[in-house]
Amino acid sequence: MQEVIRGLFRGAKRGVMTSKKGRNFYKGNRTGSMGSHTKHGNYVVDLNKVRTFVVPDLANCELKAYVSHRSDKFKVDPCTAQEFTVSKN
Repeated sequence: MQEVIRGLFRGAKRGVMTSKKGRNFYKGNRTGSMGSHTKHGNYVVDLNKVRTFVVPDLANCELKAYVSHRSDKFKVDPCTAQEFTVSKN
């Protein structure tokens, strides 16, 4: 019993889980599958699984991509719960 209690204080004896460690665990890299493998070893891309990004037309947009480090600093007051509630009057 003392060994169990002593083990609780020491914590778990496992390191950082990487994709290289672990026998029954596949961590992956969060990319997802974009197709499937065939029985001949080829890979078929499923176009329904491919990520597509829809970008709006930014031809007349006055916003810039980045904020300059020389821009003035400003302070924003924290939000309150009353600002998030909707009153039905």
